[in-house]
Amino acid sequence: MAKLKLGPITNDKPVKVALSLPGALHRDLVAYAEVLARETGQPVDDPVKLVVPMLERFIATDREFAKARREAGGAARISAPLPAPGSSSV
Repeated sequence: MAKLKLGPITNDKPVKVALSLPGALHRDLVAYAEVLARETGQPVDDPVKLVVPMLERFIATDREFAKARREAGGAARISAPLPAPGSSSV
């Protein structure tokens, strides 16, 4: 079986998130939760709980964001807009 980018979800303080997902994205999220549950042996009661770790993983692996953050001195907020995906700042 392919290795998913997410591992087991840690039990963390609940955070309420309100958002609307397109139907196709919600179906994908539910399917991802089912595969993750089979892979980790831990049931995913609510697929919406995957949104936070997915966003954390996305941000942690975004090279342009990491570069912009380093250039900003590690600041949590970056005031300058990030380059568009695929554009080169070189």
